[in-house]
Amino acid sequence: MRRIVTIMGMSSLVRQFSVQFRHQVHFTDHVFDLGNPLLVDVLTEAAHHAPPKVLIVIDDALAKSQPAVVDAIQAYFDQHTLRARLVCPPISLEGGERVKNSYFRVTEIHSAIDKFHVDRHSYLIAIGGGALLDMAGLAAATAHRGIRHIRIPTTTLSQDDSGVGVKNGVNAFGKKNFIGTFAPPYAVINDFRLLDSLPDRDKRNGYVEAVKVALIRDAAFFEEIEQNALKLRSFDEAAMRRLIHRCAELHMTHIATSGDPFEIGSARPLDFGHWAAHKLEQLSEYRIRHGEAVAIGIALDVIYCRRSGLLDHHSAERILNLLEVLGFDLYANELVHVGKDGQLLILKGLEEFREHLGGMLTITLLEEIGRGVEVHAMDMGLVLESMNELERRHAQTQSASEAV
Repeated sequence: MRRIVTIMGMSSLVRQFSVQFRHQVHFTDHVFDLGNPLLVDVLTEAAHHAPPKVLIVIDDALAKSQPAVVDAIQAYFDQHTLRARLVCPPISLEGGERVKNSYFRVTEIHSAIDKFHVDRHSYLIAIGGGALLDMAGLAAATAHRGIRHIRIPTTTLSQDDSGVGVKNGVNAFGKKNFIGTFAPPYAVINDFRLLDSLPDRDKRNGYVEAVKVALIRDAAFFEEIEQNALKLRSFDEAAMRRLIHRCAELHMTHIATSGDPFEIGSARPLDFGHWAAHKLEQLSEYRIRHGEAVAIGIALDVIYCRRSGLLDHHSAERILNLLEVLGFDLYANELVHVGKDGQLLILKGLEEFREHLGGMLTITLLEEIGRGVEVHAMDMGLVLESMNELERRHAQTQSASEAV
């Protein structure tokens, strides 16, 4: 589109253009097995004048819990040296939310990119949980204004949610993901076997994002999670695989079809339950995992929806019961922490949520299971009542479990 506007001697040139992205998520087992060609095929699907360079960063926790992985990576690239070149042994970095609390790790990856002359047709592969992928993605998006980035998520949460998204970032100024970019990865490879060494807490952590996307997008998926709840609680492999695959699919569909993949507007529908969750993580100094915080945030918003007349009582109980059956606590003491002014700190999460989106407050709530609705204000009285109810419910649940 070409347009020239002239007003009182001033002129403007306006052009409109679009950029097409290809978003690919692959599912496999044993990605670094010598007989598995998936990774090297992805690395070489684009035209290269020489074998592309590859820099790998790996979550230290994975390197320690599955030490054979590092050797397998080296052997894999030794076998495929004519197709892709590993520039140095995998760089082991601390994982978990702490890796996002300082820009230092981004600079450390930048330094390696510079040292080994990793260019825009080379690849940075990040192997780890969501926090490491967020940080490494930021490094990839900002080096040379963007190098090709491949994510290999190693937690349930990153395989079904954060790792298949288009966001990268680190925390700053006491706020989650304050510094970041929207930059789709070149590819995502989900290897279910990389979940084998996860503690139960981290295996469970990703379930809540599947519950979330089912609640706002797919009632049939919610019913499927309900039916498989006990299997998921005991980490049945088939049930977990199905949950991860469908959750990732729904997230990808939203990114591709919502019309706002880079969140230019003021809505973040996939962040149902997150306004409180992000603040809970910060208030707990990230002792509370992201999925655990989202479970509490969803429970709080579900009770709010019921109290405000948006959601019927039966549906609300189904949701709360499912979260409990899956093994989530639905209350944390951080909900009642107050600041120097005597105000509840959790409520600052609403303003930070609005500010992060740069427009009016837009919160996704529920009209029914499978359908979300956007609101632009929340009744503080009802929020407080919902928090009190959540605390009472938690106390009753604790008393019942102690009596057994």
